[in-house]
Amino acid sequence: MVPAGARKGIVRRVPAPLRSAVKSSFGSVDAIRSATVVWAMGGRRNGPRHSWTSTRRVVRIKGRHVHALVVEGATAWAARARNLHILVAALEAGGVDYFCVRGATKDLPTVAVPAAQREAVEEMLQIAFDQTPGYVGAATASESGMRPGDGAKSWRPLRKHDALRVAWYVTDPTEEVVYGADQGCDLEFWEERDGQLEAPRPNRVVTEVPVDAPRHTVPQALFALIPGAYSTGSARTVAEFTQPLAEDHLFPIDVVYTWVDDSDPQWSAERDAFRSGRPGDPAPPALHAQAANDARFTSRDELLYSLRSLHQYAPWVRTVYLVTAGQVPGWLDTDAPGIKVVDHREIFSDPTALPTFNSHAIESQLHHIEGLSEHFLYLNDDVFFGRPLSADRFFHTNGLTKFFQSKALIPSGPVDTDDLPVNAAGKNSRALIERSFGTRIAQKMKHTPHPLRRSILSDIELVYSAEHHRTQHSRFRSPDDVPIASSLHHYYGFHTGRTTTADLRYQYIDLAADQAQRRLDSLLAHRNFDTFCLNDTVEHPDPEAQERMLRSFLDRYFPVPSRFELPDGGVGPTRLTDRRAPSPTLDAVPTQHGLADGVAR
Repeated sequence: MVPAGARKGIVRRVPAPLRSAVKSSFGSVDAIRSATVVWAMGGRRNGPRHSWTSTRRVVRIKGRHVHALVVEGATAWAARARNLHILVAALEAGGVDYFCVRGATKDLPTVAVPAAQREAVEEMLQIAFDQTPGYVGAATASESGMRPGDGAKSWRPLRKHDALRVAWYVTDPTEEVVYGADQGCDLEFWEERDGQLEAPRPNRVVTEVPVDAPRHTVPQALFALIPGAYSTGSARTVAEFTQPLAEDHLFPIDVVYTWVDDSDPQWSAERDAFRSGRPGDPAPPALHAQAANDARFTSRDELLYSLRSLHQYAPWVRTVYLVTAGQVPGWLDTDAPGIKVVDHREIFSDPTALPTFNSHAIESQLHHIEGLSEHFLYLNDDVFFGRPLSADRFFHTNGLTKFFQSKALIPSGPVDTDDLPVNAAGKNSRALIERSFGTRIAQKMKHTPHPLRRSILSDIELVYSAEHHRTQHSRFRSPDDVPIASSLHHYYGFHTGRTTTADLRYQYIDLAADQAQRRLDSLLAHRNFDTFCLNDTVEHPDPEAQERMLRSFLDRYFPVPSRFELPDGGVGPTRLTDRRAPSPTLDAVPTQHGLADGVAR
């Protein structure tokens, strides 16, 4: 609550109608009656599963206790959008002149007000924080520097700062995720000199704007990207901040997953038949122990959580394509906007190569997906986004594609039948690059999302047609396979000027390792990796214990359901022919900085 002394001061200086307007605006924000805001926070338009509530809790974030609003379906990006929405509502209710800014920190909402109005803004925000508890600090402060915003005591030390951070904290019902200062909104005070308002710190567009520059009303989504196809409202800005920049992504980015349901009896029967050799067929080639062991195909619903991570931390994705052998997870809402299930039969150029149980073969056909964007991310279902990431972590805005090399090296020498499948594939990729360009590649790739381009994959199919054909027709991993999507694409693109090396903070955890539990606990406690992979290449001696360990971790790291899940959790896995037709590509996502629908900032 605002202290009595401060409250009296505000009453003296702020007219009653203005105080009422600010309180009224925050009453409506607190109740969150707008369905668009519900959807922005990750919710659904047609059901109560994700909704705003007025419940507040005391929760911990980075070692301190704070007040947070409990929001079902909360996401990091939506928390930022919510903070911008609340701040703009307060300023407009108080009649404050403001404009949104494209700040130096690309994905952090920033609002500018004339410095002459600072005292009035502080008083109005104290009222706002009294209505809806939140926190304020210097824009450069860490989480520990944020203080309750409902009293003058917190504001006085900030007078020396011309840029502040304001945040209304959010948590999900499990309290596993708490969004605080990192998802806040910056408030800048611009000094007037010679008819110009001067920026107090660098931004990405201007150093000053005319005092009388026209204000333009634009969607708030231009400054705070949100999941789904809806905006939290409108805001004011000046013309310079509405134009696309060279550093904006002007192209759509899709995601492709490959997935298999090992519990599908039809699929299992086909795999076993081809693995052992069907009557009348030639004897199958000898397979490496890791080429077709059960651990390669085991599904523990990792896909459900990987999609949650995508929804939570990468809302700039346009469409998700799920490539399967005619299988559909029971929990997947195939009618959800932005998801499409693709059968292997739709993309394999030679249907005689099917069925296949080889990820290298499936990956060789991804560029045949109808409607797939030129730039896309390819993920296995055991790869997860670990924190909020922007599209430029994977693609330069000029279209150049990034790849992430591992410190692990491709073994020397030619391919040997005793090679692990991953090593044999790496050697084959090395041989092709050396043949074409005379250079030797040495490093493997990290198990991350793979940024890919359809045009590069198409070129590979033409340039290395024999090797491509052989990989497509390998039903199980073979010493002759080429890792087209996970290695050759990156190195071929590099040598043709279309891809480049980059870095990503990443962790790989082998679930069969002795230290797996300790590493999972550390990952959950710190949440400080961009992406991570949870993999097992060998069968665990106690599969049930391993599954409990994994499920517990994933439930806690990703407690918020994505918009791709059925409200009731669905039923068991089904065949694609048993389900409704998949939805079309998502056409409308938040328009950003005057760009066309479906592009990523």
